[in-house]
Formats: sequence, C-alpha cells, structure tokens
Amino acid sequence: MNEHDERGTTMTGVDPSRLDDQQLMKELETIHRTRHDTLLYGSNDALRAHNERMAQLEGEFLRRNPRRLVSAARTREGARERGSGDAATPETSGT
Repeated sequence: MNEHDERGTTMTGVDPSRLDDQQLMKELETIHRTRHDTLLYGSNDALRAHNERMAQLEGEFLRRNPRRLVSAARTREGARERGSGDAATPETSGT
C-alpha cells in the first residue's frame, strides 16, 4: 500500500474546511435532501457514509457559525410551551 492509498476510509467529497460558505451550504442542502432516501433504501455502507459526511458538514457549519440564530421555538423550552399551550386551549367547534 502506498502513502496515497485511502482504502478503508469513508471520506467522500472535499474536506468541509476547504469549502467556502456558499459551497458548504450547497453541500448541506444536498445531503439533507437525500437523507430520507438513503435511510429508506441505501445499503448499510451507504447509510454509514452518509452519516459520516453529514456529521462532517454539519460540524464545519457549527464551527463557522457558533453564534448562529437559534429560534426559541426550536428549543426544549419552546417545545414545552407549545405543548402546554395546546393543552390549555381546547378546540371549539365552529357553530
């Protein structure tokens, strides 16, 4: 085996740290769009590679955007408020 032989590694695509912001977002959009089909129909190896690549891309995004906007509704507290609000407001029929 020579020093450039990468068999046994699952890295596919460009190293996320080498992508510019626009390329990174495009890669993230693509991998999220293909996630469902990979989960349902991909082989175990395909799913494993998909998981690893998604983690690499998402990790790079988070590294670049540590102060990204976080919607209060997308937190556990926000979900609890939605849940309690739904239970506290019974539905009425339109009479």
